[in-house]
This record gives sequence, C-alpha cells and structure tokens, in this order.
Amino acid sequence: MTSWKCTKCGYSFQAEKPPETCPSCKAKCEFVDNSCYTPDCEQSGIDSRIK
Repeated sequence: MTSWKCTKCGYSFQAEKPPETCPSCKAKCEFVDNSCYTPDCEQSGIDSRIK
C-alpha cells in the first residue's frame, strides 16, 4: 500500500489511492506519496524527508 501525506495539515495514512478530502482536516487537499523507496527508511516505510 502507498503512504500518502496531506499537503495542508501533514496527516499521513496508507491507502491504495488518495481520497478526495483529507480524513484528518476534512478539506479538499493535495496528497504527496511519502512511501519509502530507499534503504535508509525501509524500517518505517515512510520517507520523513518529504514535507
């Protein structure tokens, strides 16, 4: 599953695709894929460098 992060409030969650509205702030937001694709963050599965 992909990890998504809300660009408005920073809420992170896992889903196949991002929803229309953020589950946390309830606003219609853009989401960035913050899944880990490098060995340095494979333990958590989330790339914390993505803001």
